[in-house]
Amino acid sequence: MTWSFAFFFNSLLLGIGLAMDAFSVSLANGLNEPTMSKKKMCGIAGIFAFFQALMPMLGWFLIRTLCSCFNQFQKLIPWIALILLGFIGGKMLLEGIKNQETEAEKSGLGFGSLIVQGIATSIDALSVGCTISEYGFFMALVSAFIIALVTFGICFSGLIIGKKFGTKIAGKASILGGGILIFIGLEIFVTGVFF
Repeated sequence: MTWSFAFFFNSLLLGIGLAMDAFSVSLANGLNEPTMSKKKMCGIAGIFAFFQALMPMLGWFLIRTLCSCFNQFQKLIPWIALILLGFIGGKMLLEGIKNQETEAEKSGLGFGSLIVQGIATSIDALSVGCTISEYGFFMALVSAFIIALVTFGICFSGLIIGKKFGTKIAGKASILGGGILIFIGLEIFVTGVFF
């Protein structure tokens, strides 16, 4: 593959496709925390962007060096995403149902939860390593960077949309956000296992 319009366009499309799960989770995070600051929004979008760039590079490395191991691991991706997103979504659902959080306490997700979300929504991006395996290291890195930029923009948009609607449905935001996360985990699982 050479540096061309097709390379940049393909990287952009990969970024859009990969960012959809992270967008949905960002939407849920915005719903869960309608008073989120712009600094935190940038941090959340940055975490998702980081993992969406890291996973294709990790996949690229695995394809280039340890191809047979990667094929075995790929079967676990839907299960891992289901477990991680199901756990976080279930926790949000339970908190929303129990009404343990007040508006003042609603500080949102911690760093650990965001890392888990970032991994869960980007783990399927490991398979992009197959797509970019023909690239040299620098081209793969540029492609991953483009994916990260696209993911950042899409996730930031999801947070804005979630915040906007989160203020209107503040009492039910945790329940809705948790349900969305569980649905995303199930969607990744069903798509990965049955299709």
